[in-house]
Amino acid sequence: MTAPIRIDDLREPRLTDAQRAAIAYGDSLDVTFDADALLAHACERARCDDFGAPDFRGRLDAMIAAVDADSGLGGIGRLAVHQRTVRLLTARLLVERLVRAHPEILDVDLPAPIIVIGLPRSGTTHLVNLIAADTRLRSLPFWESQEPCPRPDDADPAGGDRRARCARDYEAQMQMVPLLKAMHHQHPDAIEEEIELEDLDFASYTLEWLARVPSWRDLYFTLEHERHYAYLKKVLQVLTFLRGPDRWVLKSPQHLEQIPALLATFPDATFAITHRDPVSVIQSAITMLAYGDRMRRRTIEPEALAAYWVDRVDQLLRACVRDRNRLPAERSIDVLFHEFMADDVGMVNRIYACNGRSMTYTARAQLDAFMAANPRGKHGRVEYNLRGDFGLDPDAVRDRFSYYFDRFPVAVEAE
Repeated sequence: MTAPIRIDDLREPRLTDAQRAAIAYGDSLDVTFDADALLAHACERARCDDFGAPDFRGRLDAMIAAVDADSGLGGIGRLAVHQRTVRLLTARLLVERLVRAHPEILDVDLPAPIIVIGLPRSGTTHLVNLIAADTRLRSLPFWESQEPCPRPDDADPAGGDRRARCARDYEAQMQMVPLLKAMHHQHPDAIEEEIELEDLDFASYTLEWLARVPSWRDLYFTLEHERHYAYLKKVLQVLTFLRGPDRWVLKSPQHLEQIPALLATFPDATFAITHRDPVSVIQSAITMLAYGDRMRRRTIEPEALAAYWVDRVDQLLRACVRDRNRLPAERSIDVLFHEFMADDVGMVNRIYACNGRSMTYTARAQLDAFMAANPRGKHGRVEYNLRGDFGLDPDAVRDRFSYYFDRFPVAVEAE
């Protein structure tokens, strides 16, 4: 058995020559967030200039202001957000152009999707990738989440150019943060969160993972999310139009705090809600973030990072406890992490039963093949130390979530 990976330099990173060179390069750049310049850059790349409904502009401005207010974000971090913003704006332009050319897209039906809801690091990624192995279902590979529509100069409208760009970026990222693969292997063909598509309307919580942006978080809480989930549905209709099938499997942690909007948008969906010890979730998530901070931030602030995400997980779980019973009982299932890990495919069978779907011989073979090719810990297992790395007492953190343990029979995990 491979020895566990212990990242013992979260507070004082030991950087490679390549990492130091990349940070120096990022810091040498003058990365400015000018909304008009970002919009113009996207228009040039997409070769069109109609962004659709203009209300997104205020949210774009708010995102930019929040990132600029993060004085600890280094050159690499700012460059990553800048490039991502241009990519989102470009994708929005291309989506809107395709819908104008083919208005029948808005009539595309998305029947009875399976939607996985749960905290990050609670098994959602494994579950959605496992279900997506069943080729009867439509899922969202990472490369497609980054660029839903082909660019005008792409030679392969089916996605070859977009996947190649994603693969190039993935390889560059792995050179800078190679241990990320053991925590969240976001390779081009991995199934990704559809929240990336909602970001085309600049209305998700994703920015919180890239920078310290409390002002954006506060604005996000005030948004009328049903409107933005409707935009997400439109992009899913575009993707279904470009290449089927139409029965989707989706997932995002953000859905925990947006259950009313999610249910209004996908009223006939089946919902699988994952549950895991919040201490395990938090220590995994903040270790992953702190590891990436060596590249994107000027200073490492583990205590501040931990405090933010303990609070953020609390907000997500309180919303889940509040709204869980809104989901239709006959089409929703609570997926306890310890039960899922004990019988992965058996849990998928239970979800399929809620969805009115049978497990065929072919589908079972596809799921078994995925399990064989992707055993847990395939790229190594990270050893976490909440107390040593972040100054948090696991029992004190767990006590904060007593209301969650009271509501769901979640197993306490050993630290």
